[in-house]
Amino acid sequence: MFSDLPLLSLVVWLPIIGGMVILLAGDQGDASGTKRLALMFALATFVLSLGLYTGFDASTADMQFVERYTWIQTYNIYYHLGVDGISMPLILLTTFTTVIVVIAGWEVIKVKPAQYMAAFLIMEGLMNGVFAALDAMLFYVYWEGMLIPMFLIIGVWGGPRRVYATIKFFIYTFFGSVFMLVALIYMYYQSGSFAILDMHVLKLDLHEQLLIFVAFLMAFAVKVPMWPVHTWLPDAHVEAPTGGSVILAAIMLKIGGYGFLRFSLPITPDASHELDWVMILLSLIAVVYIGFVALVQSDMKKLVAYSSIAHMGFVTLGLFIIFRIWSNPANADISGATLAVEGAMVQMISHGFISGALFLMIGVLYDRMHSREIGDYGGVVNTMPVFAAFAVFFAMSNAGLPGTSGFVGEFMVILASFKASFWFAFLAATTLILGAAYTLWMVKRVFYGEIKNDNVRALTDINQREFLIMAVLAVAVLALGLYPAPLVDIMHVSVDNLLQHVAVSKL
Repeated sequence: MFSDLPLLSLVVWLPIIGGMVILLAGDQGDASGTKRLALMFALATFVLSLGLYTGFDASTADMQFVERYTWIQTYNIYYHLGVDGISMPLILLTTFTTVIVVIAGWEVIKVKPAQYMAAFLIMEGLMNGVFAALDAMLFYVYWEGMLIPMFLIIGVWGGPRRVYATIKFFIYTFFGSVFMLVALIYMYYQSGSFAILDMHVLKLDLHEQLLIFVAFLMAFAVKVPMWPVHTWLPDAHVEAPTGGSVILAAIMLKIGGYGFLRFSLPITPDASHELDWVMILLSLIAVVYIGFVALVQSDMKKLVAYSSIAHMGFVTLGLFIIFRIWSNPANADISGATLAVEGAMVQMISHGFISGALFLMIGVLYDRMHSREIGDYGGVVNTMPVFAAFAVFFAMSNAGLPGTSGFVGEFMVILASFKASFWFAFLAATTLILGAAYTLWMVKRVFYGEIKNDNVRALTDINQREFLIMAVLAVAVLALGLYPAPLVDIMHVSVDNLLQHVAVSKL
């Protein structure tokens, strides 16, 4: 059905064009036409992205759906797109989440709804471009470009401290990107090419690799975000509108993890090996320390934001524990490392579903009560029983309940960590305790107990639109939790190929 279409260009440019059309159309009457148009573009992009899955050949690690056209010939810069088993699931997550965000903002956004919908569509296209780009300069253009819509989303539709949050978000993310640009230009002068796959085979000595690794780390660590460059995220989440928080948590954090997979590990394998202890240490600090920070939060959004940092610590742990697994003589093959990286990938997809659902849940309460403070609630289950059922389900998923997607990725990474060190696995496993502590503590105070606030007594349960969003996300969380094979099978050959490449020294 989709075999003759330039699918990657369509999933990149269709939402961008849709956003431009909506901007030109502006708000018409009650803006329902604008919202329907936005939903149409989002759904069309999602349907097209499904063609990437149905037409994907999971038996090869080669890039698929490749498109390559000359862009800036003088510097060998190409419009070069392609996906493998690592990038394709992230594009699907992006297109799926954008549909959810458009539906979630249907009745909530009253101010400039056309511009709001357009910003999300344009950002969707740019994020798809990040995952599909095979030219380093094209990647950089998309990487920087996606900051602008998010900057506007927080700055225009955010909370009372939105200007502070947007400036902090922009400075942190832009500052790190400058170092990445310098590294990309340096490698261009070494190889004569901006092709990312050419950079994978570029011979670099250890000194060069260390400098390039640190440059990439400055960009990707901020995006994940890793401790201690994580402080922009809670501020951005608290001030962002619900849709902005969903995209931040579900997609933008994953771009940092994707950067490590696409750039740091294959381009600088020896430097990654040399500095793996730094990455493991920072990851474990995120898992343990940030878990305790989440435990003392009084704002629901801040609690989930810190929870996101802790869960993303599993991603970076899974990506860099591979060198410790290989250094253990008992692990002669790459199966342990494959388990770690696939666990990190599953964790990224799962976190996209669960964190998105939690921020939407908080948004539902905020739309009714205009408060995110845990102390303002209590007994919500008495007035919103259906909503409370969904909320408890997603909370349990966030705590890593077996049978939900929240368990699968974390379990895979913990299992792989045992092959490296018992203590790494032990510290990583504390997230199951801490996650249950801060998540269930929030659930108990918000949803259970007696109603002490008249505003809670006046709450009404979720409507059909909200039920649809929660039900779709619940199905996704359950499906991935009970049967992750369709996702793991898609990425398996690409992950094995990456690890075989990383295992070979460039020195």
